[in-house]
Amino acid sequence: MITLFSSPCSHDLARSICLANPSFLRGDISWLRFRDGFPDLKINDALNLTNRHVVFLACLESSDEIFRQLSVIYELPRLAVKSLKVVLPYFPTGTMERVDEEGEVATAATLARMLSIIPGTMSGPVEILIYDIHALQERFYFSDQVIPRLVTAIPLLLKRIRALKNVAIAFPDDGSLKRFGKMFENYPIITALKIRDKDCRKVVIKEGDPRGKHVIIVDDLVMTGGTLLRCQEALKKAGASEVSAFVTHGVFPQQSWKRFVDHGFTKFWMTDSCPKTVEMVKNYKPFEVISLAEDIAAKVFCE
Repeated sequence: MITLFSSPCSHDLARSICLANPSFLRGDISWLRFRDGFPDLKINDALNLTNRHVVFLACLESSDEIFRQLSVIYELPRLAVKSLKVVLPYFPTGTMERVDEEGEVATAATLARMLSIIPGTMSGPVEILIYDIHALQERFYFSDQVIPRLVTAIPLLLKRIRALKNVAIAFPDDGSLKRFGKMFENYPIITALKIRDKDCRKVVIKEGDPRGKHVIIVDDLVMTGGTLLRCQEALKKAGASEVSAFVTHGVFPQQSWKRFVDHGFTKFWMTDSCPKTVEMVKNYKPFEVISLAEDIAAKVFCE
């Protein structure tokens, strides 16, 4: 058996993981607060964790959650657990992964340092499972004290679209093409390019022919969605019969997901890596959530 703990906002995903694989046993944490607002935390039945395999399902979407959850994660190895795997469906600081000007702070490196000091377990270093981190080179921000394991949700999309006809895959820029292109070898590929036209940005088709095809735009995440919307417009003008989109992480700050309601997308697939977004969009078309639960259950057992 594997004991599965989860952050407060990850309870639904944790429940689905346990349903996907009965070898998981839910652990219990009291996520309370003192009167001054600071966390009052307790890992219940802690003595029973000795020599057990443990998984912690994290959700670090806010700085306050980072403090609370890291406090628990740091404590788990001290309870003499046999192994610990931290599952991070979304690495939230990933878009701030490099410095272009002196004085900027690469917070991706900061968060990686904080995760890198998790104490080791009875059987060795802690493994950190991260889905579709924004830039693959961010793995080098982690120290050798932990084992970052970068995985992708693209196979879940491939399974979902297997039965669709006349499909082509579009990438909004060369970066997403280089990262995900090889995973779609059985599909026609279309690449787009962002250009600046006076005071605005446009998306143009660089390579590929979308005419008469159901084109699915693929990227790792979406924020405000401007690039996806411009890419959809370019594909429609170039003759695409339908346009859908897939992102692993539907971040959508300030409810920017509303821009995609009734905007002509056939489907907008995303995973449940960002639970707050999933809760907001679940009753709106064209959104459809592909759960990470079965994939997480399988990858946790993959040694």
